[in-house]
Amino acid sequence: MRSTGDDLEILGREECLALLRSAPVGRVVYTDQALPAIQPVTFVLDGDEAVVIRTAPGSKLDAALRGAIVAFEVDAFDPAARTGWSVTAVGQARAVTDPAEAARVARLPLRPWAPGPRDHFIRVPLWRVTGRRIPAAGERPVLTDANRCGQGHSGDHHSA
Repeated sequence: MRSTGDDLEILGREECLALLRSAPVGRVVYTDQALPAIQPVTFVLDGDEAVVIRTAPGSKLDAALRGAIVAFEVDAFDPAARTGWSVTAVGQARAVTDPAEAARVARLPLRPWAPGPRDHFIRVPLWRVTGRRIPAAGERPVLTDANRCGQGHSGDHHSA
């Protein structure tokens, strides 16, 4: 974990994976008819390698995600304490079509919240995983002009 100089902590991959595991619902971000779309979904991590989403066969989500490069995001915030974190993963979504792999992922602890049958799986490999945290006020580094110099000029600005 490192600070951006803007009171944000950049999280390492292991912490990002732990936070992914802690979230009950995530959001898959994709393109639908050339427009951005976001869908909340239940999911599970398949080891440290991929997010698995369970959906209905033939659903709009299933069709939209086939082969698409997508982002997957989870977060948690405490508005009163003004703290929180977010983790984003990027990968190419694919339908799980191999019968052996489908049987294996069906045994993962993934229970959909939406009613109706959800026996189709989409796997998103974790090509890139990034995360950040806004710590509690007492845990934030004290920034002065001396240690702020050079921070935030790389074009890598983060906001929550």
